[in-house]
Amino acid sequence: MNGIGSVGFNNFNTQYYYMPQYNNVPIARSQESYEPQNPEKTILTAGILQAFALFLHKASEWCGNKLMQGKEFTTEENVKKTAENMVNKNKLNVTVDFIDHNNIKNYPSGLHQSLLPVAKGENAFYSDGLKLAVAPKNKPSLILHELGHAINAHKGKFLKMLQKSRIYVSAVPTALLMLNGLSKRDDNKPNFIERNAGIIGFAAFLPTIAEEGLASIRGVKAARETLGKSINLAPLKRNYFFAWLTYVIAGIGLGIAAKQSLIESQK
Repeated sequence: MNGIGSVGFNNFNTQYYYMPQYNNVPIARSQESYEPQNPEKTILTAGILQAFALFLHKASEWCGNKLMQGKEFTTEENVKKTAENMVNKNKLNVTVDFIDHNNIKNYPSGLHQSLLPVAKGENAFYSDGLKLAVAPKNKPSLILHELGHAINAHKGKFLKMLQKSRIYVSAVPTALLMLNGLSKRDDNKPNFIERNAGIIGFAAFLPTIAEEGLASIRGVKAARETLGKSINLAPLKRNYFFAWLTYVIAGIGLGIAAKQSLIESQK
């Protein structure tokens, strides 16, 4: 998550951010375009999709703001106790830290760009490559979600595959363009890809949506196990829900980007 309200689908890597990174989606253009049967309808559809994409951007900003405005469900001490329990119970080889402007200087300068949003209280992430889970010092409960990612990374090949799938989602619009070029119908009517590009794009993001939800579930479950049934988990669940919604929105946005790329190729 690099900036609370910026949405994009082309910058996912081995860092599992609390919310997706959003940038402007580049529209891939086909090398081989053809004249649409109904150019007026094509232009209208493109305009509607662009308007919906702008709406999704605003919706993601709103969810991000709701997350950051949410209250902590317990004390920092209790969060650290829960995090320690998650690490020990699952035998994780992970460094856990809470970042602010004072301790960010303890990290190599090459990491400062990623850590600065965390220090500002706008971000949290887990890096499987670095075996590092960090959250803002002023919003420590986000660490439980990140440790949920760490647990997922150590729970078998299937969950690992779900995590790694986000690396490839940025290529979906271009891949659909290439497949579409190989699947043109002789009668010039819409083929399967042209009819279902939006659904295919969203489906490509479903593994990420599922893995993000599971990471949050693990964090909530660990808090209940560590702190007991008397702890009020409603604020934590609320915060995690708004974060998860940003991924649902990102999935819808990827579907729109896939559809837009095909429409642009027809202009």
